[in-house]
Amino acid sequence: MSIDDPVVITCAISGAIANREQCPAIPYTPAEYAAEARRIVDAGGVHIHIHARKPDGTPSYDAEDFVAIRDEIRGEIGDAAILNFSTGTVGVSVAQRVAYLEAGRPEVAALNMGSLNYAKYSKSRRDFVFQFVFSNPFDEIIELLQAMRRLRIKPEHECFDIGHVASLEPLVDMGLLEAPLHVDFVMGVLGGIPATARNLAAMADNMPSAIGLGGRERGHHWGVIGIGRSQWTMLAAALSLGGSVRAGLEDNLYLPDGTMARSNGELIATATRMTVDAGRRPATVAEARELLGISLSASN
Repeated sequence: MSIDDPVVITCAISGAIANREQCPAIPYTPAEYAAEARRIVDAGGVHIHIHARKPDGTPSYDAEDFVAIRDEIRGEIGDAAILNFSTGTVGVSVAQRVAYLEAGRPEVAALNMGSLNYAKYSKSRRDFVFQFVFSNPFDEIIELLQAMRRLRIKPEHECFDIGHVASLEPLVDMGLLEAPLHVDFVMGVLGGIPATARNLAAMADNMPSAIGLGGRERGHHWGVIGIGRSQWTMLAAALSLGGSVRAGLEDNLYLPDGTMARSNGELIATATRMTVDAGRRPATVAEARELLGISLSASN
């Protein structure tokens, strides 16, 4: 990507871990997702990453919940944002994940590019708050990719470490991926790569070379996902390196001044302001679809 390219501003609208005891703004019902989507679009976001929930807030991997959320969001904002379904799960079969992709037909689906120890550590307790193995073996990655190709869904490759970036190359060689690749670097998860500007530059430097497509070269697209308070420093680093950015209540609950966000819209407004202040321009939704290599008709 070039520093001159417009910035795709993504919002991770809810995630699957945090709840309203931690942040009252996290949406649970489809109508609440739609209201947040309106705030996101009005603040400059053009790409919405979705983990489904039941109306009581329980994380869901059922097709009916993804479809209900999709329908409410589309009813509120039309095609003003790209919708992205997460396939990141623990203990949920590939078949169930493919089922909600088939039912919902999002334009984009997030695909985790490797396994890692996923943990949160408390210095005050001198203990882990939680820890688990986030398993994403190649056979599952390939099965999900094959389903996405069949359904004409663009994969968003979420890379938690440099080795995950390197895992793209064999999939390109196998003919499972087409340019432009759409890659996000997840920075700051304990067990993954630490959230520093130097590490972000290293991740970007390890992207596969551009692939010829349709007789011309198309550059790949990358962005950053900063977890926790590191979100804002990582957004600043990505903007200076030519990347795109993601904010939202899945990744971080707080504004730069330390106050808790009252909506995803507040977080996205901050990301938009940072983009402009860095001398870059937020992408329109049409530009985002072009940069990510998707077409509106593919999912309709």
